[in-house]
Amino acid sequence: MNVLSEQELHYLAMNIVGKDLETKGFEFLSVNSKPKKNPQFVCLKDKKIHFIIVRAVKYPEDPNLYDKNLVEKVKDHANKFNAITYYAGVALANADDYNKPIIKNQKYIVDYHGIIKV
Repeated sequence: MNVLSEQELHYLAMNIVGKDLETKGFEFLSVNSKPKKNPQFVCLKDKKIHFIIVRAVKYPEDPNLYDKNLVEKVKDHANKFNAITYYAGVALANADDYNKPIIKNQKYIVDYHGIIKV
């Protein structure tokens, strides 16, 4: 049984958010896949810079709840670039049993509501 690590869950969340951003016409300027290095995405859309913070959470955590201190720190940095800051929370759960860990190559459930302007 190969349980996904925190890093792998973060990569999965980034993949989900990245695909969403692509479909919405965001152009990637910078991608940082380290969980504690923020923002994860710096994008361009409509001639504006966008900073996107990505966080993977496990069920039953609410993917839309975020660390206000972290967001303020990123917003302060974004303001120096006239950038808009967003938060993208992705909740992940084992499809067979929400209380079990997510296993490599097995089905999982995603709770993602898109990016939230913060």
